[in-house]
Order: sequence, then C-alpha cells, then structure tokens
Amino acid sequence: MAGGWARDGAVQEQIDASINDELARLKARKGPEGESLTQCAECDEPIPEKRRVAIPGVKLCIDCQNERDETYQTRGGINRRGSKDSQLK
Repeated sequence: MAGGWARDGAVQEQIDASINDELARLKARKGPEGESLTQCAECDEPIPEKRRVAIPGVKLCIDCQNERDETYQTRGGINRRGSKDSQLK
C-alpha cells in the first residue's frame, strides 16, 4: 500500500533494494586470503589448528580478531532511497 503518488509496492521495492545493496557490499568485503598463519600476525600467539581449518587464510588469533571486530566502524542506518521527510526525524 503506497501513499501519495507512489505506485503500489514502491515501499517494499525500496526496502528490497536497500537489503540487496547491503548484502552485495558485505559479500564484496575482502576476507582472508592465502595460507593461514600458525602464529598471530599481531601478538605472535599460536593460532589453533581448528581455527586455521575453519577459516582458510586466517592471520589473527581469536583475541586479536575480537579486538579488531569491536573497533570496527559500522555505517549509519539511513535509507538513502527514502524521502527527505523520512530522514528529518
């Protein structure tokens, strides 16, 4: 149910397009590549064999990866396809 001049389904199309854009962005992020290291690249602690098998190309131990993940900056949640009125909140 679209309002105003928008056709029916326009809002759902915007939502779907935003989700698809975000999924494509996440898939495009570079993951680990190459051989897994046996020692962490940051703290030189051994990386467990199970982690190296589970994540091919891993370079960091669990503690260093968790620390890096905590400092990761997330993007704002503004729907850039939304109307200006919806962004004024």
